[in-house]
Amino acid sequence: MPFPTHGTIHRPTVTGRRGMISSAHPLASLAGLRILMEGGNAIDAAVATAAALNVVEPYMSGMGGVGYMHIYSAQNNEHKILDYMARSPKAASFDLVQDENKRLRGPMAPMVPGACGGWLTALERYGSMDASTVFAPAIEYAEQGFALTIVNHRFFSSCADDLRIYPSSADNYLPTGHAPLPGDVLTQPNLAQSFRDIAEGGSDVFYNGPIADRIVSYMETNGGLISHEDLRSFSPEWQDPIHTTYRGYRVYAPAPPCQAVQYLETLNIMEGYDLEKLGHNTAETLHYFIEAAKLATADRAEYAGVHNPPTTGLLSKKYAEERRNLITNQAQITGGERYTANKVEGEVVAGNPQNWMRTECTTHFDTVDDKGNAVSVTQSLGAGFGSAVVIPDTGIALNDMLYWFDGEPESPNAVGPDKKIEMCMSPVQVWDKDAVRMLIGTPGSYGILQTTPQMIMNVIDHGMNVQAAIEAPRVKTTAPGTVVDAETRIPESVLTDLAKRGHTINRLNDWDALVGGGQAIHIDSDTGSFMGGADPRRDGYALGW
Repeated sequence: MPFPTHGTIHRPTVTGRRGMISSAHPLASLAGLRILMEGGNAIDAAVATAAALNVVEPYMSGMGGVGYMHIYSAQNNEHKILDYMARSPKAASFDLVQDENKRLRGPMAPMVPGACGGWLTALERYGSMDASTVFAPAIEYAEQGFALTIVNHRFFSSCADDLRIYPSSADNYLPTGHAPLPGDVLTQPNLAQSFRDIAEGGSDVFYNGPIADRIVSYMETNGGLISHEDLRSFSPEWQDPIHTTYRGYRVYAPAPPCQAVQYLETLNIMEGYDLEKLGHNTAETLHYFIEAAKLATADRAEYAGVHNPPTTGLLSKKYAEERRNLITNQAQITGGERYTANKVEGEVVAGNPQNWMRTECTTHFDTVDDKGNAVSVTQSLGAGFGSAVVIPDTGIALNDMLYWFDGEPESPNAVGPDKKIEMCMSPVQVWDKDAVRMLIGTPGSYGILQTTPQMIMNVIDHGMNVQAAIEAPRVKTTAPGTVVDAETRIPESVLTDLAKRGHTINRLNDWDALVGGGQAIHIDSDTGSFMGGADPRRDGYALGW
């Protein structure tokens, strides 16, 4: 079927036949497209895009970070999740990092970096090019420099005070002593050399070689937690995706402790409403979505981090019906995005998915090629520039993923040694009965779990083209209580109606990155053509060939 024309867009729709890249920065999309045009496949292009983002969007992701790569290999007819989230250091303990500030910034904040190993593992299994070729665009950007965008400047500026605390970070990102301005050219020669070393020597350079030595030396000198043993024991994990069905489509995502189970449950609940009839972003549609998200959030916080989570129960259509029946015409109280041991009166709480345990069961980018390969990736450093620590002489910023553990010892997601975290990053593939039809995802912390289903519903329920689906105004509810964040492009009459239903409306900007920065590729089932969508809330750009 042809791509829909419905929906308001502020950017032209981008189409292609040979390949498509959609990422959070035009230079990163260009890097991936360059690899496709040189004969690489979608997996090669995904790793090239990831490496380029390390350079041009260094506050979001990089080889010192973590992520998920959602891959369909047409040649192998394999549909896999590559989990490179890694684990907490073996020295991590609840008491040691109970102070939230220690988990957010500084040498105690990083988990074992997974991205470098993840990228190389993906290339080894499914790629057609070597690392030197795939890393070449990133090396050029790092060595020759790139001109900063306005969005680049805003992130550099907002994090400058934290970066100044660590001399190697300031040297890397604030070479003049202040945040670079739009149009300033930033070079990162140490990062370029790290890419060259890894391309030549493989992941061993990072996890058991010179870079590992520099990481551990910094940790030992500055009170950090990552050891040689932590690095040597890291290994990306290949997993099968989980899925639910929605209006006849299969929606695939990573399994727990990834938090994608929340939005899959949300879609199951929303499937019980005729959203096409109710209309896009009407008060009724938004009310049902907000309440469904609260119910799914409570379940995710309770179950996603436990050993052997009740995934099939959480994704049961009967369980979704049970949860849907709890929705009334009035706003309910949510406990917020994190686990809390002490509930307030009237708070939405988790259900019991065990009754339905049957067999029925934060940057993002996407790549496709004309051979049928498709890759959807979400990866992160955590906060802007992660821990704010750059390892000297490497140009590598380390993540702050320890922050994403809960600060309550009763939580299944409490801080502990050698432990994986619940994580909201969750790249999606949407399939019909024959093949993958859409790749989609977003950054945005816990908001990912609400932005993603809204974009999917915009395409499937409201018939929007993928660019319009991404641009459409969004809501999210993550704060405890009844607060709803809403972009003010939603009509005031709708927001007033929601307030009458008991929602406390927090009006955002017309275009607000607080509700994410989605990227997507839609694949036409009749022609095999691609349409890319990219979010103007950030620097997103899709490029097709």
